[in-house]
Amino acid sequence: MPAQSNRFPGNSEVVIIGGGVIGLGIARALAQRGVREVTVIERDDFGCEASWAAGGILAPQVEADAADDFFRLAHASRELYPDLAKELHSESGVDIELDTTGTLYVAFTEEQEDELCLRYRWQQNEGLAVEWLTHDQVRALEPCLSRDVRCALRFPGDFQVENRRLVTALLHSTRKLGVSLIDHCAVKQVSVAAGRVRGVETSQGFMGSQHVVLAAGAWSSVLDPSRRSQVEPIRGQMLCFRSEPQIARHVIYGARGYLIPRRDGRLLAGSTNEQAGFDKRVTEEGVESIKAMALELAPQIATLSLIDKWAGFRPRAQDDLPVLGMSAEIEGLSLATGHYRNGILLAPITGKLMAEAIVSGKVPDLMAPFSPERFRAAVSSA
Repeated sequence: MPAQSNRFPGNSEVVIIGGGVIGLGIARALAQRGVREVTVIERDDFGCEASWAAGGILAPQVEADAADDFFRLAHASRELYPDLAKELHSESGVDIELDTTGTLYVAFTEEQEDELCLRYRWQQNEGLAVEWLTHDQVRALEPCLSRDVRCALRFPGDFQVENRRLVTALLHSTRKLGVSLIDHCAVKQVSVAAGRVRGVETSQGFMGSQHVVLAAGAWSSVLDPSRRSQVEPIRGQMLCFRSEPQIARHVIYGARGYLIPRRDGRLLAGSTNEQAGFDKRVTEEGVESIKAMALELAPQIATLSLIDKWAGFRPRAQDDLPVLGMSAEIEGLSLATGHYRNGILLAPITGKLMAEAIVSGKVPDLMAPFSPERFRAAVSSA
Protein backbone atom coordinates (compact mmCIF):
# COMPACT_ATOMS: atom_id res chain seq x y z
CA MET A 1 0.00 0.00 0.00
CA PRO A 2 1.20 3.58 -0.60
CA ALA A 3 2.25 5.68 2.40
CA GLN A 4 -0.72 6.96 4.36
CA SER A 5 0.84 8.84 7.27
CA ASN A 6 -0.74 11.88 8.85
CA ARG A 7 1.29 14.17 11.09
CA PHE A 8 2.34 12.35 14.26
CA PRO A 9 0.07 13.59 17.08
CA GLY A 10 1.39 14.00 20.61
CA ASN A 11 -1.88 12.71 22.06
CA SER A 12 -4.91 10.78 20.91
CA GLU A 13 -8.09 9.73 22.71
CA VAL A 14 -7.73 6.18 21.34
CA VAL A 15 -4.59 4.62 19.86
CA ILE A 16 -4.95 1.43 17.84
CA ILE A 17 -1.78 -0.63 17.32
CA GLY A 18 -2.04 -2.49 14.03
CA GLY A 19 -3.22 -1.29 10.62
CA GLY A 20 -4.84 -4.39 9.18
CA VAL A 21 -8.57 -4.86 8.63
CA ILE A 22 -9.14 -5.40 12.36
CA GLY A 23 -7.44 -2.18 13.46
CA LEU A 24 -8.90 -0.14 10.61
CA GLY A 25 -12.36 -1.60 11.19
CA ILE A 26 -12.26 -0.63 14.86
CA ALA A 27 -11.03 2.86 13.98
CA ARG A 28 -13.87 3.33 11.50
CA ALA A 29 -16.48 2.15 14.01
CA LEU A 30 -15.12 4.43 16.75
CA ALA A 31 -15.11 7.45 14.45
CA GLN A 32 -18.69 6.69 13.40
CA ARG A 33 -19.64 6.65 17.10
CA GLY A 34 -18.27 10.13 17.54
CA VAL A 35 -14.82 9.49 19.01
CA ARG A 36 -12.95 12.54 17.71
CA GLU A 37 -9.33 11.51 18.18
CA VAL A 38 -8.54 8.04 16.85
CA THR A 39 -5.04 7.12 15.70
CA VAL A 40 -3.97 3.88 13.98
CA ILE A 41 -0.26 3.07 14.12
CA GLU A 42 1.18 0.53 11.70
CA ARG A 43 4.82 -0.60 11.75
CA ASP A 44 4.90 -1.18 7.97
CA ASP A 45 2.43 -0.48 5.15
CA PHE A 46 -1.22 -0.61 6.12
CA GLY A 47 -2.80 -4.01 5.60
CA CYS A 48 0.40 -5.59 4.30
CA GLU A 49 0.45 -8.61 6.61
CA ALA A 50 -2.40 -11.10 7.26
CA SER A 51 -5.02 -8.82 5.67
CA TRP A 52 -3.09 -8.77 2.38
CA ALA A 53 -2.14 -12.46 2.39
CA ALA A 54 -5.65 -13.75 3.13
CA GLY A 55 -8.13 -15.34 0.74
CA GLY A 56 -11.13 -13.21 1.71
CA ILE A 57 -13.50 -16.12 2.35
CA LEU A 58 -16.61 -15.23 4.41
CA ALA A 59 -17.81 -18.71 5.27
CA PRO A 60 -18.91 -19.34 8.85
CA GLN A 61 -21.08 -22.30 7.84
CA VAL A 62 -18.65 -24.26 5.69
CA GLU A 63 -16.61 -25.79 8.54
CA ALA A 64 -19.00 -25.33 11.48
CA ASP A 65 -20.29 -28.39 13.30
CA ALA A 66 -22.36 -26.65 15.99
CA ALA A 67 -24.08 -23.34 16.71
CA ASP A 68 -21.58 -22.38 19.41
CA ASP A 69 -20.38 -18.94 20.57
CA PHE A 70 -17.82 -18.67 17.79
CA PHE A 71 -20.32 -19.64 15.10
CA ARG A 72 -22.76 -16.98 16.36
CA LEU A 73 -20.02 -14.35 16.26
CA ALA A 74 -18.87 -15.35 12.77
CA HIS A 75 -22.42 -15.62 11.42
CA ALA A 76 -23.29 -12.16 12.78
CA SER A 77 -20.21 -10.71 11.08
CA ARG A 78 -21.01 -12.27 7.73
CA GLU A 79 -24.48 -10.73 7.90
CA LEU A 80 -22.91 -7.26 8.18
CA TYR A 81 -21.00 -7.55 4.89
CA PRO A 82 -23.70 -6.64 2.32
CA ASP A 83 -24.38 -3.30 4.01
CA LEU A 84 -20.67 -2.77 4.69
CA ALA A 85 -19.85 -3.25 1.00
CA LYS A 86 -22.40 -0.59 0.04
CA GLU A 87 -21.25 1.82 2.74
CA LEU A 88 -17.58 1.48 1.87
CA HIS A 89 -18.31 2.03 -1.80
CA SER A 90 -20.18 5.22 -0.92
CA GLU A 91 -17.46 6.39 1.48
CA SER A 92 -14.41 5.45 -0.57
CA GLY A 93 -15.47 4.79 -4.15
CA VAL A 94 -13.87 1.33 -3.85
CA ASP A 95 -15.80 -1.82 -4.77
CA ILE A 96 -14.68 -4.54 -2.34
CA GLU A 97 -16.08 -7.14 -4.76
CA LEU A 98 -18.43 -8.93 -2.42
CA ASP A 99 -19.24 -12.12 -4.34
CA THR A 100 -22.49 -13.81 -3.29
CA THR A 101 -22.26 -16.85 -5.59
CA GLY A 102 -21.83 -19.13 -2.56
CA THR A 103 -19.42 -21.78 -1.33
CA LEU A 104 -19.14 -25.52 -1.98
CA TYR A 105 -17.64 -28.17 0.29
CA VAL A 106 -16.93 -31.37 -1.65
CA ALA A 107 -16.40 -34.95 -0.47
CA PHE A 108 -14.21 -37.58 -2.15
CA THR A 109 -14.44 -40.42 0.37
CA GLU A 110 -17.18 -42.17 2.31
CA GLU A 111 -15.80 -40.72 5.55
CA GLN A 112 -15.91 -37.18 4.16
CA GLU A 113 -19.45 -37.78 2.91
CA ASP A 114 -20.52 -38.87 6.40
CA GLU A 115 -19.03 -35.68 7.88
CA LEU A 116 -20.92 -33.54 5.38
CA CYS A 117 -24.12 -35.42 6.17
CA LEU A 118 -23.81 -34.53 9.86
CA ARG A 119 -23.08 -30.91 9.03
CA TYR A 120 -26.04 -30.79 6.67
CA ARG A 121 -28.43 -32.15 9.29
CA TRP A 122 -27.55 -29.80 12.13
CA GLN A 123 -27.53 -26.73 9.89
CA GLN A 124 -30.86 -27.68 8.38
CA ASN A 125 -32.26 -28.13 11.90
CA GLU A 126 -31.01 -24.64 12.76
CA GLY A 127 -32.81 -23.19 9.75
CA LEU A 128 -29.57 -22.23 7.98
CA ALA A 129 -29.32 -22.08 4.19
CA VAL A 130 -27.58 -25.28 3.07
CA GLU A 131 -28.11 -27.58 0.08
CA TRP A 132 -27.12 -31.22 -0.50
CA LEU A 133 -25.74 -31.88 -3.99
CA THR A 134 -25.21 -35.29 -5.59
CA HIS A 135 -22.24 -36.12 -7.80
CA ASP A 136 -24.16 -35.18 -10.94
CA GLN A 137 -25.56 -31.97 -9.42
CA VAL A 138 -22.24 -30.64 -8.17
CA ARG A 139 -20.45 -31.52 -11.42
CA ALA A 140 -23.20 -29.74 -13.37
CA LEU A 141 -22.71 -26.69 -11.16
CA GLU A 142 -18.89 -26.75 -11.37
CA PRO A 143 -17.67 -28.87 -14.32
CA CYS A 144 -14.05 -28.21 -13.32
CA LEU A 145 -14.42 -30.51 -10.32
CA SER A 146 -12.82 -33.93 -10.34
CA ARG A 147 -14.95 -36.82 -11.55
CA ASP A 148 -14.11 -38.52 -8.24
CA VAL A 149 -16.30 -36.13 -6.26
CA ARG A 150 -19.05 -38.04 -4.44
CA CYS A 151 -21.26 -35.19 -3.25
CA ALA A 152 -21.09 -31.66 -1.87
CA LEU A 153 -22.75 -29.14 0.37
CA ARG A 154 -23.59 -25.76 -1.08
CA PHE A 155 -23.78 -22.79 1.27
CA PRO A 156 -25.53 -20.00 -0.67
CA GLY A 157 -24.96 -17.50 2.15
CA ASP A 158 -21.21 -18.06 2.51
CA PHE A 159 -19.52 -15.40 0.40
CA GLN A 160 -16.10 -14.01 -0.48
CA VAL A 161 -14.62 -10.53 -0.71
CA GLU A 162 -11.50 -9.11 -2.37
CA ASN A 163 -9.56 -8.57 0.86
CA ARG A 164 -6.94 -6.28 -0.68
CA ARG A 165 -9.65 -3.95 -1.97
CA LEU A 166 -11.22 -4.11 1.49
CA VAL A 167 -7.98 -2.75 2.99
CA THR A 168 -7.96 0.09 0.43
CA ALA A 169 -11.60 0.94 1.09
CA LEU A 170 -11.10 1.01 4.86
CA LEU A 171 -8.09 3.29 4.47
CA HIS A 172 -10.07 5.78 2.40
CA SER A 173 -13.07 5.55 4.73
CA THR A 174 -11.13 6.05 7.96
CA ARG A 175 -9.15 8.94 6.54
CA LYS A 176 -12.38 10.61 5.40
CA LEU A 177 -13.78 10.15 8.93
CA GLY A 178 -10.81 12.00 10.40
CA VAL A 179 -8.81 9.06 11.74
CA SER A 180 -5.05 9.71 11.99
CA LEU A 181 -3.15 7.03 10.07
CA ILE A 182 0.53 6.63 10.95
CA ASP A 183 2.47 4.05 8.95
CA HIS A 184 6.11 2.93 9.12
CA CYS A 185 6.06 3.63 12.83
CA ALA A 186 7.04 0.83 15.23
CA VAL A 187 5.38 0.71 18.64
CA LYS A 188 8.08 -0.25 21.13
CA GLN A 189 5.84 -0.69 24.15
CA VAL A 190 2.52 0.23 25.72
CA SER A 191 3.24 2.63 28.56
CA VAL A 192 1.44 1.72 31.81
CA ALA A 193 1.58 3.54 35.14
CA ALA A 194 -0.33 2.75 38.35
CA GLY A 195 -2.41 0.11 36.59
CA ARG A 196 -3.62 2.24 33.71
CA VAL A 197 -2.54 3.01 30.16
CA ARG A 198 -0.80 6.35 29.61
CA GLY A 199 0.18 5.98 25.93
CA VAL A 200 2.61 4.24 23.60
CA GLU A 201 6.35 4.56 23.02
CA THR A 202 7.08 4.51 19.29
CA SER A 203 9.97 4.91 16.87
CA GLN A 204 8.67 8.43 16.21
CA GLY A 205 8.26 9.39 19.86
CA PHE A 206 5.75 9.12 22.68
CA MET A 207 2.01 9.39 22.06
CA GLY A 208 -0.19 9.91 25.07
CA SER A 209 -3.58 8.17 25.22
CA GLN A 210 -6.22 7.08 27.71
CA HIS A 211 -7.09 4.01 25.68
CA VAL A 212 -4.90 1.66 23.65
CA VAL A 213 -6.29 -1.14 21.47
CA LEU A 214 -3.83 -3.91 20.69
CA ALA A 215 -4.76 -5.19 17.22
CA ALA A 216 -1.30 -6.17 16.02
CA GLY A 217 -2.18 -9.67 14.79
CA ALA A 218 0.66 -12.17 15.12
CA TRP A 219 2.80 -9.54 16.87
CA SER A 220 0.26 -8.82 19.62
CA SER A 221 1.87 -10.90 22.36
CA VAL A 222 5.19 -9.08 21.90
CA LEU A 223 3.49 -5.79 22.86
CA ASP A 224 0.87 -7.01 25.35
CA PRO A 225 1.62 -5.67 28.84
CA SER A 226 -1.18 -7.80 30.30
CA ARG A 227 0.30 -11.02 28.86
CA ARG A 228 -3.25 -12.17 28.14
CA SER A 229 -3.16 -12.47 24.36
CA GLN A 230 -0.71 -15.42 24.07
CA VAL A 231 -0.89 -15.25 20.26
CA GLU A 232 1.54 -17.10 17.97
CA PRO A 233 2.14 -16.73 14.22
CA ILE A 234 0.92 -19.56 11.98
CA ARG A 235 2.33 -19.38 8.47
CA GLY A 236 -0.10 -19.83 5.61
CA GLN A 237 1.18 -20.11 2.04
CA MET A 238 -0.99 -19.31 -0.98
CA LEU A 239 -0.75 -19.84 -4.74
CA CYS A 240 -2.30 -17.76 -7.50
CA PHE A 241 -3.08 -19.09 -10.99
CA ARG A 242 -4.20 -17.26 -14.11
CA SER A 243 -7.61 -18.61 -15.15
CA GLU A 244 -9.09 -16.84 -18.17
CA PRO A 245 -11.83 -17.74 -18.71
CA GLN A 246 -12.42 -18.55 -15.06
CA ILE A 247 -12.83 -22.30 -14.49
CA ALA A 248 -14.94 -21.95 -11.30
CA ARG A 249 -17.71 -19.72 -10.00
CA HIS A 250 -17.97 -20.80 -6.35
CA VAL A 251 -15.40 -20.86 -3.60
CA ILE A 252 -14.61 -24.59 -3.44
CA TYR A 253 -13.53 -26.32 -0.23
CA GLY A 254 -12.14 -29.79 0.23
CA ALA A 255 -10.71 -31.57 3.25
CA ARG A 256 -7.18 -30.33 2.40
CA GLY A 257 -7.75 -26.78 1.17
CA TYR A 258 -9.75 -24.46 -1.05
CA LEU A 259 -9.97 -22.63 -4.37
CA ILE A 260 -11.09 -19.01 -4.67
CA PRO A 261 -12.05 -17.62 -8.10
CA ARG A 262 -11.57 -13.88 -8.54
CA ARG A 263 -13.37 -11.60 -10.97
CA ASP A 264 -10.13 -10.52 -12.65
CA GLY A 265 -9.23 -14.04 -13.79
CA ARG A 266 -7.05 -15.04 -10.86
CA LEU A 267 -7.67 -18.33 -9.07
CA LEU A 268 -6.26 -18.56 -5.54
CA ALA A 269 -5.39 -21.88 -3.92
CA GLY A 270 -4.52 -22.40 -0.28
CA SER A 271 -3.35 -22.90 2.24
CA THR A 272 -0.72 -24.35 4.52
CA ASN A 273 -0.94 -24.18 8.30
CA GLU A 274 2.60 -24.12 9.71
CA GLN A 275 4.31 -23.30 12.97
CA ALA A 276 7.35 -21.56 11.50
CA GLY A 277 7.79 -18.57 13.79
CA PHE A 278 8.12 -15.32 11.85
CA ASP A 279 9.65 -17.02 8.82
CA LYS A 280 7.57 -15.78 5.86
CA ARG A 281 9.35 -17.75 3.16
CA VAL A 282 7.36 -19.59 0.53
CA THR A 283 8.72 -23.14 0.50
CA GLU A 284 8.93 -25.75 -2.25
CA GLU A 285 7.19 -28.22 0.06
CA GLY A 286 4.34 -25.78 0.66
CA VAL A 287 3.91 -25.03 -3.03
CA GLU A 288 3.81 -28.72 -3.97
CA SER A 289 1.33 -29.48 -1.17
CA ILE A 290 -1.07 -26.77 -2.35
CA LYS A 291 -0.70 -27.80 -6.00
CA ALA A 292 -1.56 -31.41 -5.11
CA MET A 293 -4.63 -30.28 -3.18
CA ALA A 294 -5.76 -28.01 -6.02
CA LEU A 295 -5.34 -30.75 -8.64
CA GLU A 296 -7.33 -33.15 -6.50
CA LEU A 297 -10.22 -30.67 -6.48
CA ALA A 298 -9.95 -29.54 -10.10
CA PRO A 299 -7.58 -31.43 -12.45
CA GLN A 300 -7.95 -28.65 -15.04
CA ILE A 301 -5.64 -26.54 -12.87
CA ALA A 302 -2.76 -28.46 -14.48
CA THR A 303 -3.34 -26.32 -17.59
CA LEU A 304 -3.18 -22.98 -15.73
CA SER A 305 -0.13 -20.77 -15.27
CA LEU A 306 1.12 -20.15 -11.75
CA ILE A 307 1.55 -16.35 -11.60
CA ASP A 308 2.17 -15.60 -7.92
CA LYS A 309 2.78 -17.13 -4.49
CA TRP A 310 3.03 -15.65 -1.03
CA ALA A 311 2.83 -16.35 2.68
CA GLY A 312 1.37 -14.58 5.69
CA PHE A 313 1.06 -15.01 9.44
CA ARG A 314 -2.27 -15.95 11.00
CA PRO A 315 -2.51 -14.85 14.66
CA ARG A 316 -3.57 -17.93 16.64
CA ALA A 317 -4.47 -17.91 20.34
CA GLN A 318 -4.13 -21.01 22.55
CA ASP A 319 -7.71 -22.15 21.97
CA ASP A 320 -7.95 -21.05 18.29
CA LEU A 321 -10.52 -18.38 19.23
CA PRO A 322 -10.28 -14.58 18.93
CA VAL A 323 -9.20 -12.48 21.90
CA LEU A 324 -11.61 -9.56 22.22
CA GLY A 325 -12.21 -7.22 25.10
CA MET A 326 -10.84 -5.01 27.83
CA SER A 327 -8.12 -5.94 30.28
CA ALA A 328 -9.32 -6.41 33.84
CA GLU A 329 -5.93 -5.48 35.27
CA ILE A 330 -4.82 -2.56 33.09
CA GLU A 331 -7.36 0.23 32.77
CA GLY A 332 -7.60 1.57 29.24
CA LEU A 333 -6.12 -1.49 27.51
CA SER A 334 -8.20 -3.49 25.04
CA LEU A 335 -7.25 -6.47 22.90
CA ALA A 336 -8.55 -7.39 19.47
CA THR A 337 -6.37 -10.17 18.14
CA GLY A 338 -6.15 -13.94 17.67
CA HIS A 339 -8.52 -14.02 14.71
CA TYR A 340 -6.48 -16.89 13.24
CA ARG A 341 -8.04 -17.99 9.92
CA ASN A 342 -11.02 -15.64 10.15
CA GLY A 343 -9.69 -12.09 10.29
CA ILE A 344 -11.43 -10.89 7.12
CA LEU A 345 -14.70 -12.58 8.10
CA LEU A 346 -14.65 -11.18 11.65
CA ALA A 347 -13.51 -7.64 10.83
CA PRO A 348 -16.98 -6.00 10.73
CA ILE A 349 -18.28 -7.52 13.98
CA THR A 350 -14.97 -6.93 15.74
CA GLY A 351 -15.10 -3.24 14.84
CA LYS A 352 -18.71 -2.91 15.90
CA LEU A 353 -18.37 -4.74 19.24
CA MET A 354 -15.02 -3.24 20.24
CA ALA A 355 -16.25 0.29 19.52
CA GLU A 356 -19.40 -0.36 21.54
CA ALA A 357 -17.36 -1.65 24.47
CA ILE A 358 -14.88 1.24 24.41
CA VAL A 359 -17.52 3.96 24.14
CA SER A 360 -20.03 2.47 26.60
CA GLY A 361 -17.66 0.70 28.98
CA LYS A 362 -19.91 -2.36 28.77
CA VAL A 363 -19.08 -5.72 27.19
CA PRO A 364 -21.58 -6.78 24.49
CA ASP A 365 -23.02 -10.25 25.10
CA LEU A 366 -21.77 -11.55 21.74
CA MET A 367 -18.20 -10.57 22.64
CA ALA A 368 -18.13 -11.77 26.26
CA PRO A 369 -17.04 -15.40 25.57
CA PHE A 370 -13.85 -14.14 23.91
CA SER A 371 -12.56 -12.03 26.78
CA PRO A 372 -8.77 -12.03 27.29
CA GLU A 373 -9.51 -12.87 30.93
CA ARG A 374 -10.31 -16.45 29.94
CA PHE A 375 -6.53 -17.01 29.98
CA ARG A 376 -6.07 -15.64 33.51
CA ALA A 377 -5.42 -19.05 35.12
CA ALA A 378 -2.87 -20.05 32.48
CA VAL A 379 -0.99 -16.75 32.81
CA SER A 380 -1.05 -16.83 36.62
CA SER A 381 0.47 -20.30 36.72
CA ALA A 382 3.16 -19.53 34.12
